Amino acid sequence: MEITKQNLFDTLVERGLIKQATDIDKIKKMMSQDNLVVYTGTDPTADSLHIGHCVPACIMRRFQMAGHKVIILVGGATAQIGDPTGRTEMRKMLAKEQLEKNIEAIKASYSKFLRFDGPNPAIIVNNADWFKNYSYTDFMREVGVHFNVNKMLTNEIYANRLDEGGLTFFEMGYMLMQAYDFLHLNKQYGCNLQWGGSDQWGNIVAGVELGRKMNFVDGGNRDMEGITNPLLLTPEGKKMGKTEKGAIWIDNSKISAYDFYQGIYQTPDACVEMMFALFTDRPMQEVRELIKTDIVKAKKMLSYEITAFIRGKQDADMAQKASEDVFAGSGSSENMNSVVYTQLADGVNVCELAAAVGICASRGEARRLIAQAGISIDGNKITDDKLVVKADEIVISKGKKIHLKVTSK
Repeated sequence: MEITKQNLFDTLVERGLIKQATDIDKIKKMMSQDNLVVYTGTDPTADSLHIGHCVPACIMRRFQMAGHKVIILVGGATAQIGDPTGRTEMRKMLAKEQLEKNIEAIKASYSKFLRFDGPNPAIIVNNADWFKNYSYTDFMREVGVHFNVNKMLTNEIYANRLDEGGLTFFEMGYMLMQAYDFLHLNKQYGCNLQWGGSDQWGNIVAGVELGRKMNFVDGGNRDMEGITNPLLLTPEGKKMGKTEKGAIWIDNSKISAYDFYQGIYQTPDACVEMMFALFTDRPMQEVRELIKTDIVKAKKMLSYEITAFIRGKQDADMAQKASEDVFAGSGSSENMNSVVYTQLADGVNVCELAAAVGICASRGEARRLIAQAGISIDGNKITDDKLVVKADEIVISKGKKIHLKVTSK
């Protein structure tokens, strides 16, 4: 179904992507009009997004498809403080140089979700650009005066840090800065809607309230609202985006197609519906019925579609085939499943080979299995994890039941 301004709100509701709103009826009306400018923020604390970071990006994609203006705010300034939400200790501060490097890398990650050229391009802004020349005294006189500390301390975003007795004034400044971000974007770009995860509700409301207070100060007519999506959480209450083997990175250079595919496949059953809602355009009635009748088939479909969306069809096809080959392999070389790995002819480290073709989920797992005599090549146990394998064709085995033919062409 084509997404339009008229059906955007209903689409988000039907997909279960709305959690809280400052004025739901007003926001519904805003989504149907032409003057909506929406922003969402991200902290550049890593040099790539992982799947868990991409929830707002998936939603911004739908806003852009409907024809609305989208702004991605990269928190080059706020990341130097760190959002205290849900944390029991203060975030490690990154060097400014590392933050700048991360910001450039994150821009590439967002390009998988949004168009930054052509008609109605999304834009990326960095709040370091407007905070770098804003003096502390001016900021506190113009912005800080509108914040009541007693009220701030009742906000759940500070709960864990307060319980640990370690909340710093440094961290309390985060809410003020994020609130001012919304005010600045409203003035500069006419931004009138902020979107974020439900854990950001307190910060989002602070921005909306700051806009309203400033209307009284200067007689302005700012129209600012906020809305959130449910968090993508595992049954243990942890944010999705990482597996026990590591983060499911968006950057192709940080994770193999197979590991990406398998990371999605390991999605807890309870998260599958929301992952479909976010990363695919499949009708939710169809998705819910499939999950109810065949969760394994649903997870295979989800893994393929997200891999194709983020990395491209070629990687999705390769990862799907590798997964099927690994878990359906036989011991007979005549009818054994096979994959092509061209580097085999030039020579490749055995651990890298095992991870690349999917016989192991990672190089680390390959090293552990080799130490346990769990990897064989052409029937010979591998004892050296530094072994270089060079051949036109081999059979690599994991234990006694998983076998895979690997050819160089």
